[in-house]
Amino acid sequence: MTVRLGEGARLELVPDQLIAYREASYRQNTQITVRPSSSLVMAEVVTPGWSPDGASFKYEELRLRNEIRVAAPEGSPDNAELLALDNLLIRPPAGDVSGMGFMEGFSHLGSLVVVDARVDQPLADELHGLTAGHDAYTGISLTRTVAGTTGLVLRSLSDGTAKLNSLLGACTALLRERWHGQAPLNLRKY
Repeated sequence: MTVRLGEGARLELVPDQLIAYREASYRQNTQITVRPSSSLVMAEVVTPGWSPDGASFKYEELRLRNEIRVAAPEGSPDNAELLALDNLLIRPPAGDVSGMGFMEGFSHLGSLVVVDARVDQPLADELHGLTAGHDAYTGISLTRTVAGTTGLVLRSLSDGTAKLNSLLGACTALLRERWHGQAPLNLRKY
């Protein structure tokens, strides 16, 4: 997927969870170009699919690559400067896994990528504090700053899709309220 955000544009990308079923090999490549006045919030949950024998981690591999660039206000998106390259490879070992070494024994992964001129260390600290109330193991990293724009990447490990959706929903709700005065997203389909 290739996305180019114009001046003042805002994109919230919150797809359904990515379900990796038995023997799946999946590659996702996303290239996003933002402007200094653009705002990007992108959430993703990866979950193992159901297996007839009840075992988990039967998929072969998942590759998710996000390349985010910032184009100068007057510049061409083709000459945009790299802000972040988020390259995730999940390749489960042959057998069932528990404990440290592979996703620390968790089965589900959640990611949140936020790119905006308002991203800073206090916001990252606040989001990290917000995640403490959820049943997940979470870390946050800030990107470098390009043309006044900074990004953050939040990763969470848990043992359930609903837990990660709740955590990512709380983080996006905070951003929606603070930056746009909007209520949380309600994506319930049933």
